[in-house]
Amino acid sequence: MEESTMQLQPGRSIGFMTLGCSLHEILTTIKAEVKTFPRFQLYHDDLCPISSPVQVVLPDNGLRLQFDGPDQRLRLIEVLDFTKARLVYKDIEVFRPVDMHGGATGPRFRHIYDKLLGPTYGGEYLPPKFESPDARGTYNLSYPGIAFKFPVQHSVYSPKNDFISLLSSSATGPATSMAVFSGESWQKARATLFTANPTTPRSSALVGTKGTGGGSDEIELVKVHGEGRVELVRRTNTPFWIILSETTPQDLIMELGAPDSIYRKNDHRLSIHKDRTTSDASDHSPGGLTPDDMLDSDRGSAIGTDNEDDWEDDDEAVLEAQEREIAAAEHFYNYYHHGFDILISQPTQISPPSPTVERKEPDLHAEGNLSAQPLNHLTATKIIFHGNIPGSYQFNRHRRSRWTLEHVPSAQYREALNSEMRFSDISGRLKEVFKTFYDNEEQERLQQRGMALNRGWGDSPGSSVELLGGWEDASGRRNQFANAGSVTGDGTTDVGNVELFGFPGMVFEVLKNGAVSSLTVY
Repeated sequence: MEESTMQLQPGRSIGFMTLGCSLHEILTTIKAEVKTFPRFQLYHDDLCPISSPVQVVLPDNGLRLQFDGPDQRLRLIEVLDFTKARLVYKDIEVFRPVDMHGGATGPRFRHIYDKLLGPTYGGEYLPPKFESPDARGTYNLSYPGIAFKFPVQHSVYSPKNDFISLLSSSATGPATSMAVFSGESWQKARATLFTANPTTPRSSALVGTKGTGGGSDEIELVKVHGEGRVELVRRTNTPFWIILSETTPQDLIMELGAPDSIYRKNDHRLSIHKDRTTSDASDHSPGGLTPDDMLDSDRGSAIGTDNEDDWEDDDEAVLEAQEREIAAAEHFYNYYHHGFDILISQPTQISPPSPTVERKEPDLHAEGNLSAQPLNHLTATKIIFHGNIPGSYQFNRHRRSRWTLEHVPSAQYREALNSEMRFSDISGRLKEVFKTFYDNEEQERLQQRGMALNRGWGDSPGSSVELLGGWEDASGRRNQFANAGSVTGDGTTDVGNVELFGFPGMVFEVLKNGAVSSLTVY
């Protein structure tokens, strides 16, 4: 391992690892610095991957990083082995390697008090679970944004003695660990460690910036309003509205910045489902869209006709040529740091309105069916919001994108559905809201059933609706996470199996544990 010294900033960071940064950015940086971080281990709860914290352990660096589950932002940095963590605070080493010759494996209290941080208030003593003559308790010494754990001989401890005399005596050993957190003290901060609102942005590139430009800001939350209307709530700037089939690529670049990559769409294998007969999946729902049509990667830009049986051979050839030309123009804007991908293509049919939503603003479309843009004008037509669920096949390609569905209140529940909910709870509400879209219960059952998809095979589509490409090294990346110690509920490695569920204007990709790994809005 390449020796490197990292700067310590209490309440803020160790090296590039800044509190509040996204799991995606931290892992991406770690993987790029192989010499400095040769190994990492990812731990998560496979049954509750969103509600439970995610841990990243760097065994060769003596560090452990803890992220909250819903937002996947760094909340706690722990030093578990001072002999492997080369840390410097204001040009002073936190632990000097020369101290190891005396048997010390961590900084002693005198060094922290005299050389590093100076005076502080008394901390917290935790007695051992089992008393014995040699039993040791733990003393948590806390400063603003940083705390140390010291082992203390329990038989010597007395609450009447001052902590300075106790920690500087022979009854106290060197510090065994250190924590960097956001808060006045460890005792006050730990209760809300994973729930408090971070003061720093998810991206380290934005630390210290005020986000005055549209492209330099980050997306805090996505609000889906139905009928192709998506509101991007930003950290600093006013919200940016994307109107599908109207918002142009120039609008996106002006407001979101240049995409991280552009991918030319070339996968059409799901188009086979548009040929299903009405006995299998009817096409009589409002708006003419069924869940199978949602999965058709050609549907949005295909040119249709009312009487296909009357086509002449030449007409069919012209139509096919037009479809190929349209498909060749379609491409994705991949915003990995925002957590979503946007399909750029010709304007398409607008998704139907929700039966339960109350429109509070003027209709953004003249007729409510087709966009005002000319057919040969490229616009944003679909957006894929990625959940970045640990254990999923696409994990760490994007940072996590959080969303709410603002347009589907029910008579009993008015609050918005959100990305942290299990799909069973989401689908229950959506089935109630969109029940009037179906002619009968059988049609409803057929159109709302899940479509199986396996991403573990190299020729599987790469998203709910489209293949995003760039996965030549996907197997190696997935194995890296598995070999690094990724903890799952049953120990299996088959993380490619998902199901797709469609509702008007939306397609959900759902993992076996019920978490939504992506939401496609069209």
